[in-house]
Formats: sequence, structure tokens, C-alpha cells
Amino acid sequence: MADHLKRLNAPDSWHIAKKTKKFITKTAPGPHNANAMPIAVWLRDHMGFARNVKEVRQILHQKDVIVNGRPCRDAKMGIGIFDIISLPKINKFYSILRDKNGRHVSIEIDAETAKTRLCKIKNKTIVPGGKVQLNMRYGANLLADNTYKAGDTIILSLEPETRFKIVDHFPFAVGNMAMVTGGRHSGKVARIVDIVKIPGSVPNKIILEDETTNTRFDTIPPYIYMVGKQKPAIAYWGHEQ
Repeated sequence: MADHLKRLNAPDSWHIAKKTKKFITKTAPGPHNANAMPIAVWLRDHMGFARNVKEVRQILHQKDVIVNGRPCRDAKMGIGIFDIISLPKINKFYSILRDKNGRHVSIEIDAETAKTRLCKIKNKTIVPGGKVQLNMRYGANLLADNTYKAGDTIILSLEPETRFKIVDHFPFAVGNMAMVTGGRHSGKVARIVDIVKIPGSVPNKIILEDETTNTRFDTIPPYIYMVGKQKPAIAYWGHEQ
């Protein structure tokens, strides 16, 4: 595979200028999907903390960028939805979300909020010894009990002494709050009112109600990210309106 990427071919979710230069940093294999944005693009093109890749590498070499509780050293490392990026030297903290157009947006949060993050459970497996392993959407995994199910969201601590400790749990169930992370309703936060199971290979249909407008719409399970129970907790991590 090529080790470079033309700006014209970059994912639209990056929301970068297409015709300023020919090439852009390519995302390395790792967490999230193919739309994950390299940390170099975030630092330079989105936030303006660096003017070029050389400055990006200098910033990363000094361990000035903390992604999900750990220093980032790779300029090509991909970041995606609900990642927590901390810049402790300048006391800045951000949560990565997706707006209604499916583009990555950076929402500034406070230092206390940056100590936790939302994680969607992609699936779970049984590992040797009969223990349950939760496999997260962004590539991480951890051992837990059998309380949690695929599609649920858990809140993990990012502090060094309790990293990956589960501090809360939002089940994928009717009546709970969800954020839509893809499709034409991307960015909306609404309550699940029905889960319609469809036989065969067609994805199930999730019916949601937007309580601000009292309107209903539907989407599919891969676009659902649980963000609360009776009330959405998404405001805690920031919410792009």
C-alpha cells in the first residue's frame, strides 16, 4: 500500500482544504475505521497548534499530546469519535465528536471531564480461563463480567492508577438516550423508542425520538452510540449543536 495520501482523496469527515497542497498525512493502521483522522492533521489543519509536520513531530516527541490517557508519539495515529485529547502544558482538553454533516469536530472540555471517556462495546468473547473480554469499537479490550452486551456503552477512567476501570454503563435498550454517529441524522441525540429486528442480512431498524422537536426517525445499529439513560450525559463530554 502507498505510504502517502492525496488531499483530494482524503475522507470528507476530515474537513480539510483540498487544494492547498498535493499530499496529506496518511492514517496508520490502528484504532477506529478508515475515516480516523491522523493526529498530525488534527494538530496542524484543525487546531493550528503546528505549522508543519516537523513541528508536529517536535510536539509529539516532547509527549505534549495525551490521547485517551497515554502520550501519543506517532504523527499518523488515528483519532475518532469520543477520543479524549489532552494538552496539559497549555491546559487544553478536547473531545472528538461528529457533526450533522459527518465531519470531525473538536469540543473543548475541562480537565475533570478529560479523566473519562465513552466507549462502545463492539462485541465480547470468552478468553482462556472462561473470562469475558469486552472488545471496544476503537480497538481496545478489557476483561469484565457478563453484565455488558454488544452495543452498550461503558465509561472508562483514563487516569493512570485506574486506567480502563469501568465507572458507568449505558445499556443499548429502549428508553435510553443515544447519539447518531452516521447517516443523514449524524450528530443527533435522541431517545430509543423501538428496536425493530429484521430477519436476514438486513440491519435491524432503530426508531428514535428527538425530544426537542417531538419527531421520530430511524437509523441502523452501527450508527448508534449510547450516551445516557433517562437524560443524555453527552453534555458532560461536549455536544456540537
